[in-house]
Amino acid sequence: MVAAFDALLAEPILLLLVLATGAALGIAVERLVEGQRRAQRRAYWKGRNAKQKRPERPAAAPRVPAASPDLAADQLKAVMRATFQPRSLLNKSEARLFRELDRMVIDRNPDWQVMAQVCVGEFLSSEDADAFRCINSKRVDLLLMDDACQARHALEYQGTGHHQGSAAARDAVKKEALRKAGVGYHEVVAGHTTRSDLLRLVEKLVPLKV
Repeated sequence: MVAAFDALLAEPILLLLVLATGAALGIAVERLVEGQRRAQRRAYWKGRNAKQKRPERPAAAPRVPAASPDLAADQLKAVMRATFQPRSLLNKSEARLFRELDRMVIDRNPDWQVMAQVCVGEFLSSEDADAFRCINSKRVDLLLMDDACQARHALEYQGTGHHQGSAAARDAVKKEALRKAGVGYHEVVAGHTTRSDLLRLVEKLVPLKV
């Protein structure tokens, strides 16, 4: 045995061939054993899943799309069929309040602006998509915007028929969103808020530019 080993050492190429053959045989045996183990595991889990498998539900009927996937094209067709007319952004009472408020704000600070009927989703944002959808399309009657174009205060005109239906609940949603964003909320009540009251409110909310 020792003589044979010495002979292999004397022939390096022969030694390499022997070693390579042994390594190949070892790898082949290892792969064979591992393959058998994998087959056993697959058979085990297949049998177990078959025991736990529930009856399949019948496939649901495919939904028929309600409209064309090209929504913009459908909207354009609808608009082309219809007629449109301009209408006033504010009613008469709101328009009087807007003009009066606008004069007061400009006299106090011309860098500030009064905006009318602004969607809350245009000046508030939220990472919570569900919460944002709750306020996105809601509007404030009047909005005070500072010199940096930031919304600072919202003014709601409470007319005689304002608190009908779910108006109070809708206002509560806006109030909470505005409060969390640090935007002020103020009500101007028809028949109760005088011009002097409005002027004092503007002096309180809008910084004087000197």
